[in-house]
Amino acid sequence: MNYLEETDKVIFDLIQKEWNRQSDCLEMIASENFTFPSVIEALGSILTNKYAEGYPKKRYYGGCEFVDEIEQIAIDRVKKLFNCEFANVQPHSGSQANGAVYSALLKPYDKILGMHLNHGGHLTHGAKVSITGKMYQSFFYGVELDGRINYDKVQEYAELIKPNIIVCGFSAYTRELDFKRFREIADSVGAILFGDIAHIAGLVAGEQYPNPFPHCHIVSTTTHKTLRGPRGGVILSNDEEIINKINKAVFPGIQGGPLMNVIAAKAVGFGENLKPEWKAHAKQVKANAKILGEIFVKRGYDIVSGGTDNHLVLMNLINKPFSGKDADAALENAGITVNKNMVPGDTRSPFITSGLRIGSPALTSRGMKEKEFEYIANKICDILDNISDINLQEKTRQEIKEFSQDFRIYPKAIF
Repeated sequence: MNYLEETDKVIFDLIQKEWNRQSDCLEMIASENFTFPSVIEALGSILTNKYAEGYPKKRYYGGCEFVDEIEQIAIDRVKKLFNCEFANVQPHSGSQANGAVYSALLKPYDKILGMHLNHGGHLTHGAKVSITGKMYQSFFYGVELDGRINYDKVQEYAELIKPNIIVCGFSAYTRELDFKRFREIADSVGAILFGDIAHIAGLVAGEQYPNPFPHCHIVSTTTHKTLRGPRGGVILSNDEEIINKINKAVFPGIQGGPLMNVIAAKAVGFGENLKPEWKAHAKQVKANAKILGEIFVKRGYDIVSGGTDNHLVLMNLINKPFSGKDADAALENAGITVNKNMVPGDTRSPFITSGLRIGSPALTSRGMKEKEFEYIANKICDILDNISDINLQEKTRQEIKEFSQDFRIYPKAIF
């Protein structure tokens, strides 16, 4: 019996429509992915019924013997995946994971040094509109006009500011982070080094990106994005004193009962990441992003830093007669979903922007490789070359729908 269709046809039909959208269009938002069917199955399991405040073997509720095992499996798998000694798998999201890190390791008005939001950082790295920018004194480093971090400048800022914590991580940066150099900077000023690898965790797990350990004192990540797991967060460390503080900060500090269905889904996702074939998948994610960048340049579009070392490309539209918002809308009309994004030297607002952030993870998960990404990159350029041509957008949307049928990851909507 399909209970949802019987009891709430409105929501059932909307989920069907979203399934059609995901199947018929090209999802290229760098922070999105298509998770494993087994993860969706765990998310929809009876584990959603169980309250389990506390940690394995230390719960405030009875009846936790089986969820204890599930959470411990998730912990053990993620530790193996990232080669670290301690893990907390309870954060509901990456933002809450980051909030727990600050809550555990900082006092109000302590100093954070992170990447500026306009240069590729994240809201939780101290942005003034975030609680992290209200609770703490936040300072920022950025990128040069070439799109790369200048580590000598980061060193200068650190010496001037004397931050309590330095955040190395991003939501829109196309090059590898030098975790070793960041640690040298942190040590020189007595700061904690906090690595936020939410975007590149799947590449780290697949040995296609440098591991933040042993350089970072503490690391957070989401479990979706390049990891392909459920939406959620994780905190990792090799320092027992730090992880004990983290555990208290997560519960009872900022969260109540953990979402045991999500933790089970995290365990399932980590199991997939530990399989030998994951390395090949991560390698393909990078190869596909590289193709995007190469075609964009060939077609006359600037990309930030001139290329990419990870899963995303930042297209710089400053010299074009249209904005990131315009480009975003035109591509969505054509069945290609990306997101507008600030770029170095941007003079437009975050609501308009002069750039696009385009990622390869979701379509790689659908089985697409270099040949398909070359086709897609050219379609993107065709639309942008003729950005006011509504007929071309509609024609391309139909072509994309037909093209997508051979790459359906789910045969039907999964609940």
